[in-house]
Amino acid sequence: MRLFDVQGILISLPVIVISLSFHEFAHAWAADRLGDPTARLSGRLTMDPLAHLDPFGFILLILAGWGWAKPVPVNPFNFRRPKQGMLYTSLAGPGANVVLALLSAIVFKLLVLLNVDNGFLLAMLERMIMLNLGLAAFNLIPVPPLDGSKILAGLLPDSSASVIWNLETYGPLILIVLVATGAIDYVFDPLVTVLGNAILYIVTAIFSFWPRG
Repeated sequence: MRLFDVQGILISLPVIVISLSFHEFAHAWAADRLGDPTARLSGRLTMDPLAHLDPFGFILLILAGWGWAKPVPVNPFNFRRPKQGMLYTSLAGPGANVVLALLSAIVFKLLVLLNVDNGFLLAMLERMIMLNLGLAAFNLIPVPPLDGSKILAGLLPDSSASVIWNLETYGPLILIVLVATGAIDYVFDPLVTVLGNAILYIVTAIFSFWPRG
């Protein structure tokens, strides 16, 4: 997207706001359901974008295609089973983005089949699909502080998971290097492909009953 592509920015703004807010809300909701009220008491159990958006990360996502929101505060010691609690709470964010991408793909397909000629709406839905696939895939990468590192730690034995926790200090630097060198694409691109193919399969199955012709 060009820096002053007004239409592109108008399409991207609501998509980014909804996608980031839903991602962070899902973290807060999962943590609260699993017994940790930290996010709720911090005002994060809401879809209000003002509670979740980081101004600098939001602007970067619009202009550069990557960015971030405010991390949801979580206290794993409030979970009955801290390791599993962190696993499910971390998985909730990318999972929410996959759900948004799937719902957007279903609506997009339905509008196309109904011959709805609304270029702006179709472009917004397409952007919703791509952005949420990207957010889900990026956050599933197992590098701290991304959700994928906590998910992986939750799946590994405690002795191995400790290695990931020890990387927390250096995680942001490692992530910057991976992004700057393009090395992250070796993980990011396959994840996007897998998630995209899964959504395509589900949408195809849902509309397989649609009369042809």
